[in-house]
Amino acid sequence: MNRWSFGDGRHDYLYGSPFSPLASIDYTKTSFFHHTIMLTLVSLLSLASVLSTSAVAKPCLVSDTGFNLYALGFNGKDYNAGTMDSWSSGSPKDITASGRPPFDADNTMCFLSQFFNAVYVVNGDKSNPSDLYILNAGDGSWTKQSTNVGTFGIATSNMILDHDTNLFYAVADDNTAWSLDMGSLTAADSETKTWNELGNLGFTNLPSGYKSTMALAQNHIHFMGIEANSVDIFVIHFSYYQPETQTYGADFPAEHGQAASIFMPDGQGVQQQFAYIPDGGKNVYVLNVESNTTTTLAGPSSQDADARYYATSDALVQLASDGSVNYIPVTGDNVASGSWSSVSALSSVAPTSSSGSSASSTGKGTNTAKGAAATHSGSSSSGSDNNEDGARAQGVAFTGLIASVVLATFGLYAL
Repeated sequence: MNRWSFGDGRHDYLYGSPFSPLASIDYTKTSFFHHTIMLTLVSLLSLASVLSTSAVAKPCLVSDTGFNLYALGFNGKDYNAGTMDSWSSGSPKDITASGRPPFDADNTMCFLSQFFNAVYVVNGDKSNPSDLYILNAGDGSWTKQSTNVGTFGIATSNMILDHDTNLFYAVADDNTAWSLDMGSLTAADSETKTWNELGNLGFTNLPSGYKSTMALAQNHIHFMGIEANSVDIFVIHFSYYQPETQTYGADFPAEHGQAASIFMPDGQGVQQQFAYIPDGGKNVYVLNVESNTTTTLAGPSSQDADARYYATSDALVQLASDGSVNYIPVTGDNVASGSWSSVSALSSVAPTSSSGSSASSTGKGTNTAKGAAATHSGSSSSGSDNNEDGARAQGVAFTGLIASVVLATFGLYAL
């Protein structure tokens, strides 16, 4: 029997200006001049590339325990769009506060710890991937938790946060499993938390090159994309790989994709359903683990393999790579009728397509007080937020400067 075992062991210009008259330089003999120009151009272009991309935010969606929808990392700010009944109009509340992550990594994942009304952000800082950020949804404050990742490839991993134990279960690119115990954290503490390796995934039917698509329901982790029309299951509380696959009364593909666990209303227990969205995006499959049934819904109009998904207790929400946000009603214990609609409240603040949504090479983890706005009042944009916007502007300006230098250099070189 394969098990995940775990315990508590939680140059100044072009070569020195001013130049001697260019007509006096023999370019056919002076290779050093040529090489210097080319190396300078390569260096400048590389730097321009870094500056123009490093400031691009990678947003994510999450909510508080009242299922106010949070849009984090939207053009350097964070917003609360309220509950589903307020999404069709109005404007979101700016909840940007100091201490937030830069949201600049390629695989940012956001999770709601429902028991503690805390939001955990993994991979929110590209420069420091081991840092985990915590948003206390009750008071709007951010703190940064230190973790030790060891050999865990967290930057390209996929994971879920278990509802009852508040443990992360993650799968790396090499299909090794890892866990991290978050205890009851609503703010960071002084202890460095350690990611624990749990061995290889214990399924015997894993296809070669498998990239995990995983969802949580009833304290079981469900793995899609292994076999068509069924899922493989890991039972969390018994650290047990179920040897038989589980069917859910309908056909669905063995395709890489994303999954979002659908919350039950606060106080009503663990998730009973999850949505599986294959990368093709044509359909959404809602699997109910209580009735072992599947409801097939039309996919969103944006069939986008790089989109992200999050589910509250009454809606499945898509953040497309062009920055648009759309939703369809889906409740925690059944599937409501309805069609995909825009979260219009976020339209005015949505990131542009150049920002994109947080995409992962592994399947992107799924990736939370009633009312139109959060009860806390986040402080105004912090210095780090302004730095991000400033860096973006500097990157654009610097890229323009580089273009001018390149054109001038080649003009001189052609004389």
